[in-house]
Amino acid sequence: MAETKREIERKYDVAADAELPDLTGVPGVGEVSDRGVAELDAVYWDTPDQRLAAASITLRRRTGGADEGWHLKLPVSLADGVRDEIHAPLADTVPSALLGLVRSRVREAALVPVVRLLSTRNVRHLLDARGALLAEVSVDGVIAERLTPGGRTAEWSEIEVELADGGDPAFLDKVEKKLKKAGVRRATAASKLARALKETAPKETAPKGRKAKKAAAGEVKPAEGAVSAGKRAGKSEAVAEAVREAVGDGSGTAGDHVVAYLRAQRDAIVSLDPAVRRELPDSVHQMRVATRRMRSAFKSYRKILDRTATDPVGDELKWLAGELGVDRDQEVLAERLVTRVEALPGTLLLGPVRGRLRMWSVARRADSRSRTAAVLESERYLALLDALDALLAEPPLRPAASAPPGKVLPKALLKDYARLATRVEHALALEPGGERDRAMHEARKAAKRARYAGEAAVPALGKPAQKFAKRMKAVQSVLGDHQDSVVARDALRALAVQAHMAGENAFAWGLLYGQEEASAADGERALPGVWAEASRRKVRAALGA
Repeated sequence: MAETKREIERKYDVAADAELPDLTGVPGVGEVSDRGVAELDAVYWDTPDQRLAAASITLRRRTGGADEGWHLKLPVSLADGVRDEIHAPLADTVPSALLGLVRSRVREAALVPVVRLLSTRNVRHLLDARGALLAEVSVDGVIAERLTPGGRTAEWSEIEVELADGGDPAFLDKVEKKLKKAGVRRATAASKLARALKETAPKETAPKGRKAKKAAAGEVKPAEGAVSAGKRAGKSEAVAEAVREAVGDGSGTAGDHVVAYLRAQRDAIVSLDPAVRRELPDSVHQMRVATRRMRSAFKSYRKILDRTATDPVGDELKWLAGELGVDRDQEVLAERLVTRVEALPGTLLLGPVRGRLRMWSVARRADSRSRTAAVLESERYLALLDALDALLAEPPLRPAASAPPGKVLPKALLKDYARLATRVEHALALEPGGERDRAMHEARKAAKRARYAGEAAVPALGKPAQKFAKRMKAVQSVLGDHQDSVVARDALRALAVQAHMAGENAFAWGLLYGQEEASAADGERALPGVWAEASRRKVRAALGA
């Protein structure tokens, strides 16, 4: 059974056989306890082309010490030394629980031993006045051996300071201040593995110049531009920053900007895969958003990308988004219904309302979770990841891709806006009822596509695209709330039927149904005003069209 802990640590370079500076004067430290010396033997595994190392992920099998076994470390914030460490019991082969978490990187490639590290670890515990652990500090003497042909060996020493579970990260600053006074400086490599890979590489392939410095710091990114650990959630601001980094000084073509945006989405999908498998909050939603953003970009920027190449991939992205949606939609719906129930006065909760809702939610959530897990292990999903890599390795660009972004991208935004306008005006012309509900749902999808197109254009167009995306998001929000009420009413009717068949009082379910009807009506009344703020005149003026 795999266990997870949040690891926050810092490393410092020291000379061979260095002694640990006196840390008794660190504020908050009541005692420095000597915990003895541990001999550690760790073998790091990766693909032959080091896909895990390129993503700052480490997978090792370690013997010796209190936590021997398999360890998988996933970056959370490399700059702050924060990683999630998943531990599995010692075994001869990579445990399946860890193998799944690197599947999106490894896929069908073999995992092989790459580097062996032998460490002599002299450990100290920094304790507060009551004897509680604040941090573990060690002086490590390391021998690294490359296990692949042509590899070399290397030796070094370092100090490692790891914060105690639940500790305040600010305490590490206090320790670092004391170390600096003793002449100790931060390590240039982000991890032991990063340093080992650099210093044990075969001479003919050892990186040189600036690339060598980046490799030593653990900063070498995967081919075709990766999103850093802090951007993995796929938030629009982080995506825009990743696109700017990829394009450079703003002189790129329309194709450069769109392809950089697509790569950011591909990287988000791959990076979020382990989080979805671990059932981390919001991970399914963010992964689904990345798939939708990429698929929307294929459609919005057809003048830039050849749809004969992107349409088949877009169909697979639609499939993946739909599968992820089973889990995400259930999560959103359950939260909405729970909020509604909790807001009702107790005198109106006739019958076992909370209990029935809880059983309904748990059963549906379990089904959706198992379905999501099966999808991420499927050959179809892995084939999609390979297809994304292949498409981005040789982007199917059309002639318009070579034009300046200011000439091409605004036209794409206006085209998406016109599509949205047709759908909104059609919905507003209908009488309330099922037909209008369906029309508003179609308008919602068009608003989302227009919003994503605007967000994709922000790095190239700046504030005009940002304003466009903001207006489209406002329209999407009203339409989205309306659709949520439609879905909630269907669920409430089903729950009412179940309650009635079980001989329970269905009054509360009917009351909640009425609240959702009122919520939908509020959205329909609000739509004309929100749409007026996104008028064709305002949109064209914002985009300079």
